[in-house]
Amino acid sequence: MESRLDRLPCGYIVVNNHYLIVDVNETFLHWTLYSKSELVGQHIEILFQSSNKLIFHSYFYPNMMLYKQIDELFIHISGKDGHSIPCIVNAKELQIEQENYVDLVLMPMKKRIKYEHEVRQTKSLLERAYEEKEKAYKHLQHIYEKIELKQAQLVEMNKQLTKISNTDNLTGIANRRYFQQQLTKRTEQFHIQGIAFSLLLLDIDNFKQVNDKFGHPVGDLVLAQLGLILKELAREQDTVARFGGEEFVMLLGSTNEAEVLKIADQLKETVEQTIWPTVGHVTVSIGCTTFKASDTESSVFEHADEALYESKRNGRNCITQYEAMRISNSKESFST
Repeated sequence: MESRLDRLPCGYIVVNNHYLIVDVNETFLHWTLYSKSELVGQHIEILFQSSNKLIFHSYFYPNMMLYKQIDELFIHISGKDGHSIPCIVNAKELQIEQENYVDLVLMPMKKRIKYEHEVRQTKSLLERAYEEKEKAYKHLQHIYEKIELKQAQLVEMNKQLTKISNTDNLTGIANRRYFQQQLTKRTEQFHIQGIAFSLLLLDIDNFKQVNDKFGHPVGDLVLAQLGLILKELAREQDTVARFGGEEFVMLLGSTNEAEVLKIADQLKETVEQTIWPTVGHVTVSIGCTTFKASDTESSVFEHADEALYESKRNGRNCITQYEAMRISNSKESFST
């Protein structure tokens, strides 16, 4: 064999038409650890284990008979000591001086197989990492859903707590705390936006006698029924609340002096005409006022309270408007 073929960077074998090895290059001998004398004259299948012999019988020989050449057949060569050498084999038949030969060129595949193995390992690692990521994502999503549910429950609980803290247990309408918050809000709206409002303060006449005569449970029913009447008469912009004991308040939004008198009169008539179980008849005294620029949260309530006590001094079951009361008192002072 020419020295150039001996040093090829691939294995090179020449076999005759009986597939007996005729020649082999040094590169191939170096791979397999065979000497040339140990291979020349041997059948090429000496280089294969049983499984690779089957490939030769089922694929290599038939294709050589049909096409006279083989392209890129992957096969394992067995070295002298039994070590396996993966190769890609190209083969082609040629005729020299009336004799048929087959040239086989073998390209080693160790590095490529190692690379493919690393690629498969990397792919497997990526698939496992992706699965772990999916599991982690689902776990986080589950935690997030639980947090959202807890937050929604917490918001609902806070709403309920706020409602409870702002509600009078006996009547079901707002309590003094909520009224005070709304009074502050209406006062700010008046000074910033000029939205008028009026305050109506009422007290059940002779309520002590109701408790003394019929007992506190009946008195509680009277308070609850009055709370219901106030709630039904209130408009969307109004706030009704139990201020304490038998005293109730109404914050009347966008209401002037003339309108608050009409509402107070409607309330007094409704209470007087209502059928009150056990008690029979109930009346209320009412004091009302309309917020002015000179007023404060304290002064507007004091004005309504003064008007309420004026109603009581006038025999109860009546309405007193603070502004009218002031004018009347001024006239009396002037005439005196």
